[in-house]
Amino acid sequence: MLVWLGVCAIVAFLAALAAALGAVPPAPTFHLAFALGSLPLIFGAIAHFVPVLTKSRAAEPSIHYLPLPVQVAGLITPLALAGILPQWFLHLAATIDAAAAVLLLFWVSRRLRAALGAPHPGAYWYGAALLCLFFALSLVPVWLMIPTLRPPLRLFHLHLNTLGFIGLAALGTLPVLLPTALRQFDATAAARLREDLLPALTGAVSIAAGATVGFWFAVPGAMLLAWVVGRDLFAWWRVYGAKVGATATAPLFIASVGFLILLIAGLAHGAGGLAARPALSGYVAFFLLPLVSGALAQLIPVWRFPGVDSPARQVMQRRLAGGGRFRAMLFLGAGLALLFEAHWAWLLAALALADFVLRLLGALYNPRQP
Repeated sequence: MLVWLGVCAIVAFLAALAAALGAVPPAPTFHLAFALGSLPLIFGAIAHFVPVLTKSRAAEPSIHYLPLPVQVAGLITPLALAGILPQWFLHLAATIDAAAAVLLLFWVSRRLRAALGAPHPGAYWYGAALLCLFFALSLVPVWLMIPTLRPPLRLFHLHLNTLGFIGLAALGTLPVLLPTALRQFDATAAARLREDLLPALTGAVSIAAGATVGFWFAVPGAMLLAWVVGRDLFAWWRVYGAKVGATATAPLFIASVGFLILLIAGLAHGAGGLAARPALSGYVAFFLLPLVSGALAQLIPVWRFPGVDSPARQVMQRRLAGGGRFRAMLFLGAGLALLFEAHWAWLLAALALADFVLRLLGALYNPRQP
């Protein structure tokens, strides 16, 4: 199931890149990446990580298969935005996703309360991310019924999803995932996650509100989020040194650096110095694509070979992590070029993703082959 979600996310990203290189309008293009690619995968990742972080049993079938209706909603959304389906289907998709977010949030809360001992602080980040998602989705029916409210509510929805839901889920996962990938313990990770959740959540909500009511409201939020990301980057460099740029973790490191650059680009956009579409395109190439491909390089082998570590899992991880530096540099170059509205930069992102797809296909076809 989780491997299926990972493969489907990569397929959705390839479809979004093809749409970006074609004449498809921005809204359905970006929702291919967000609603169809990222959202179901993050739901599956939360269902995987929360039992680990709370030392509890695996997710129940109702939670394990919850990403499937989210995938259906994720397919409906770009089709409705492209005019292939009637607009009222957007109400249906938003309702499905909002209900799924509430169900998963209640499940996370229950697992946190029932945890043996103190749960790992990373689990709380998933609850905050799901809250952001729910409030972002709850705005969709409002602006569909009252079109005059569409511009400000759409901006709030966009920022609360990209920085609140995806951003918080990623920032809560990376301090846990990097030590695992590098096989080196980070003694400061739990403390950072415990201390930084409130600043990160406040920052994401402040930026979303600032996008709606005024630029200067977003500035403190961007500074808070930048502080959180900067703390992670500094801690990783102090603990791992140059190893953080190893082929296994280079895409994850670049995603964090890209997130920091995007916060600066977002301020430039708010001040009128950068258009909206380059900033959103940069988000996909700078942050989303290296984040997901880098995370899947570590997680798909775990999902494919669950239980204790095994030689087959290690072989698969090495194969998927191969070329990580190459992909990271391509994503970095694509993100920088897209900020300057270079449409050809999507080709760099497509090349990086194609490299990962070929490695993924080979690893899934014969996972034990070195």
